[in-house]
Amino acid sequence: MRLVYILFIILPLFSVSQDSIDVKKKGTLSGQWRTYGMMTSNKDGLKDFNALATGGKLKYQYTLLENLELGAAVYNSTNLGLQDLTVPDSTTGRLSRYEEGLFDRLDLENDAVFLLGELYAKYQLAQHSFTLGRMKINTPLINPEDGRMIPTLVQGFWYNFKRQKTVVQLGILNEIAPRSTGKFYGIGESIGTYPVGRNIYGNASQYANNTDSDYIVMANADFKLTEKSSIKVWNQYVENIFNSFYVKPSLKISESVQLEGEWLHQNRLGDGGNGIDSLRYFHQNSADILGLKISFKSKGGLVILAYDRIMPQGQFLSPREWGREDLFSFQKRERTEGVADNHALVLNYKNEFDVLKENLNLTSILSIGKHWKPEVTDASLNKYAMPDYTHINLDVFFNFKKLKRLKPELLLTSKLGNGDIPDNPNFYFNKVDLFHVDVILNYNF
Repeated sequence: MRLVYILFIILPLFSVSQDSIDVKKKGTLSGQWRTYGMMTSNKDGLKDFNALATGGKLKYQYTLLENLELGAAVYNSTNLGLQDLTVPDSTTGRLSRYEEGLFDRLDLENDAVFLLGELYAKYQLAQHSFTLGRMKINTPLINPEDGRMIPTLVQGFWYNFKRQKTVVQLGILNEIAPRSTGKFYGIGESIGTYPVGRNIYGNASQYANNTDSDYIVMANADFKLTEKSSIKVWNQYVENIFNSFYVKPSLKISESVQLEGEWLHQNRLGDGGNGIDSLRYFHQNSADILGLKISFKSKGGLVILAYDRIMPQGQFLSPREWGREDLFSFQKRERTEGVADNHALVLNYKNEFDVLKENLNLTSILSIGKHWKPEVTDASLNKYAMPDYTHINLDVFFNFKKLKRLKPELLLTSKLGNGDIPDNPNFYFNKVDLFHVDVILNYNF
């Protein structure tokens, strides 16, 4: 935190020390105003939820000297009071799953969340950049996950090297602000601010506020192997908890067909977060995911068929607080994390077309997925007791030719439970046999 306060003091001093002409040249003010409406209709007599939020971010970037940039961004989410989200479902005793994420889900009575989410110094050379402070990063396992009002943000140091098709990155992180919260936490503290599910013995997990980890080291290399092939490699070292090694090769078969693979290997580090078994986050010794994706692009649009397999020996664990899992089979409004012995097959179709005499362009993504889960009663393989389900998403992005700063989005989601699901509302509520709608208005400036 000392670093954050020092940067916070330095930033305005440099701003006011310049005359008004220089400030206009060197200072840039930008941001986004976002209004986000969300609705979930649950099965039968289970409670439905609604929420409406407005807010966004305001960011200021100032160029000092020739290569040094100072930046700060404040994020806000304000609850417009559509529904009291502190009142749980009467049958299960549980709150909303998606709607509370628009606000500070750890303090739902807080109607206005403010977060100094970015505060950094960035030194930029032709091929190198060095960033120190609070920032936004986008990696396969730590990323903003922009499906809420306030994204996931991090604090630490980040190095980036880029030359032609080669990218090398290295980061050291000591704090994370999980999306849908209003503050930064230490690495271990941040794990457990989201629902914790069950441990492998079937009891409620107790790793929240009991996980010890001081830092994360991230490393990445992207490079071309041949004219038609490339590979991306990531390694995520979470001190005292786990290590994730991710490889993503790609082969361009033709101008219209591309084949990609992925392998994610995890292994436990130290005591998995806590030396006491009942308080531990990462129980198993290892976990593996194998995936394959084929893409076909034509005048009619982009078609993608993706498959992921989580092997039986251990649950895939990646803190939900740190963003979405960037796996081939990912679909908005659900996760693969927390299961072992899992199959997922997803078909995506993306298309763009003009409407309203070419004044409006629409980009639509239809996603249909079948997810085969272990038994909901097997806590060792299914942390969150998620049943088999079929997942259908229709995501529509609106691009107005005369209102280029306005970027609305509409997301329609249906998740249908499959197979024999025990007659227990906890296996359905906010999980399957539901319909969900997001209406998002983004105005960028």
